Amino acid sequence: MKAFTLGAVITLAFSTAAYAQAPTWTVPAESQRCPSKWGAADERGSANHQKPAAVMNAAKLIKTGEVIELAHVLGPSMAFFGTRRFDMHTKRTFMNQFSNMRGSNEEIIITELGQVGTQFDGFAHQTHLNSWYNCQKVDENADRTGFKKFGIHNVGTLFTRGVLIDVAGFKGVEMLGDNYEITVEDLEGALKKQNLTLQPGDAVIIHTGWGKLYGKDNPRYVKSCPGIGVPAALWLAAKDPMLLGADNWPVEVAPNPDKQLSLPVHQIALVVNGIHLLENLKLDELAQKGVGEFAFVMQPLKIQGGSGSTVSPIAVR
Repeated sequence: MKAFTLGAVITLAFSTAAYAQAPTWTVPAESQRCPSKWGAADERGSANHQKPAAVMNAAKLIKTGEVIELAHVLGPSMAFFGTRRFDMHTKRTFMNQFSNMRGSNEEIIITELGQVGTQFDGFAHQTHLNSWYNCQKVDENADRTGFKKFGIHNVGTLFTRGVLIDVAGFKGVEMLGDNYEITVEDLEGALKKQNLTLQPGDAVIIHTGWGKLYGKDNPRYVKSCPGIGVPAALWLAAKDPMLLGADNWPVEVAPNPDKQLSLPVHQIALVVNGIHLLENLKLDELAQKGVGEFAFVMQPLKIQGGSGSTVSPIAVR
């Protein structure tokens, strides 16, 4: 028998200790999560809720015509996760030599256009191993020019009832603490306090207060954040929303309290249930004005085969 080196023995010991307990959540087997409730060939997931009835229901919430913007500005003060970037270079393209001397200016932007700023995640963005939502296979549907399945250009306009769950307000704080995991009880308590109930097809937006750091203390903003955990995500998914959003960078708590898990809510939403995620929202104005429900309007950029899109959603009340 080949002898183990001391290093190998130590590594094995640490690995065994780290995985002595099973993770608190695992991705359901493909036989359990596929086909989607929307059908085996479905690519729209929760966007299937976008029907005329959703628009009419949302329109009834417009009483004053006030528009509240929910997006941060794309620019040098943005918070970036990981190695993402946003480089803008101005171009003085030409001075037209006709009698009116019309000049022209443009810009070149180098960025992960689907994953910076206030951003909307499509189903191509996350996987379990080689498997997307509805058990489509990444290696069969991806090339250097885009994703053949789940391209963000197919999502279209979303116009539905928006609900702000003000968890920070419910807890009596301006901002939830670093790494605070929002529980089912928090969500239920906030909804009860706001006298609101969730309906299928809602755009469910969670106010943590973490957005106060965006553009002001970006290192802290992206290092960790409060957000929903696995139980809260499963509870929300059962409510059948059109999307889940928050004023933090991943919607969920990060890092996850279970050190064996990496952003599991991304998989719960995008991979298992086909529910879109909306990140880095600007929610201070909605929260300050106590706006709990509103008409939610948003359209992703039509990036052919893109995994997501920077967006500028609005709330109309």
